[in-house]
Amino acid sequence: MFLQNDVLEYAGPPRRAIRILWIDRAQALAYTYALRQESALPQAQPLQALVNDVQAHRARLLLVDPYAAPRVTHQVPASYLALQAKALDAVQALHAGLPALYRQRERAAMVAAYAASHGIARSSVMRYLRRYWERGQTPQALLPDYGNSGAPGRTRAATAGVKRGRPRKDAQAGTNADAEIRAIFRAAAARYAVTHDGFSRRAAYRQMLEEFFRGREAGAVPSFGQFSYWLERDGASSEQAIAAVHDTA
Repeated sequence: MFLQNDVLEYAGPPRRAIRILWIDRAQALAYTYALRQESALPQAQPLQALVNDVQAHRARLLLVDPYAAPRVTHQVPASYLALQAKALDAVQALHAGLPALYRQRERAAMVAAYAASHGIARSSVMRYLRRYWERGQTPQALLPDYGNSGAPGRTRAATAGVKRGRPRKDAQAGTNADAEIRAIFRAAAARYAVTHDGFSRRAAYRQMLEEFFRGREAGAVPSFGQFSYWLERDGASSEQAIAAVHDTA
């Protein structure tokens, strides 16, 4: 089963990769985005075609996303946070209209309307969208690259007006990560850690969906971004997860 934001890599030449931006509820249609292509745009594909590519070894599903924006470990300058917030406002507003945003004519109209109402060039809005799709569909994807500036090792503080965590891809997606959900996250990490030699958050997330959320609608399923974020916040590393299982055994 594929998930939104999964990356498939195709063997070359030339080697190429695509990100799955969105999957319909019927699990029939997907919109994908070609990575490392400057003028790429979302493309509709039957989901079964992607499954066939993986099963025939024409492509492989990457459990670690090498195209995602790097994790922020420095204090981010206020000017960069302001640029991120501006871009995030545009991206979230436009993603409220999925899947229309992925279709050429509707996207052109939506981008033009947003640009006109906010005094932003259409090319800038498209640059925000492409950066978001390219770099993992997270708020962090919209931060300007700033090299090694900042204060290494310091945790970034919450910023007014900038929502932490992955923005919703549609009005129905996502669920609140309350104490019960966070407990499931920790349990899922522990269950995966003791049955596998290496720890992959993406694979642990997939296993959690199968074991704890099978049959639920998309709006009642936590996102991978929430899962990853709260594992980090709660210190649920693979080593700690294994220890937790032994402590409760």
